[in-house]
Amino acid sequence: MAIEVTSGAVVYRQRAGEIEYLLLESQNKGHFWGFPKGHVEGNETLEQTAAREIQEETQLTLPIDTRFKVYTEYDLPNGNRKQMTLFTADLTAKEDIHLQAAEIKNCGWFNYPAARERLTYDNLKQLLDQVNAHLTDQHD
Repeated sequence: MAIEVTSGAVVYRQRAGEIEYLLLESQNKGHFWGFPKGHVEGNETLEQTAAREIQEETQLTLPIDTRFKVYTEYDLPNGNRKQMTLFTADLTAKEDIHLQAAEIKNCGWFNYPAARERLTYDNLKQLLDQVNAHLTDQHD
């Protein structure tokens, strides 16, 4: 069994006093909704992978907040085990998103309840729960 190590970030912004989360719809079969993330390449750190994946998938260059992260691991249909770490990244400037057409079909900004509903996988919903609890404690 191979281990696939992935990293990414829950990208968020503040709009009218509410936190909104950036979700991406994959071009893969099933068109699942999730966060910017991907496989660690070479000697990259998890933080470097997260920043690169955000940039590749959205053309956004964002600082990665490493003070808080969430983690999950799960078995893939191919028999491999995936280890996923997500940091947070705050979009403070008004920047345009340009999607990586080969991998990303669509994107959207969603408040917490809508983001939780839109996410395809339960493990991502649980990670969003943790991130939202952290951010709302931080921004009260």
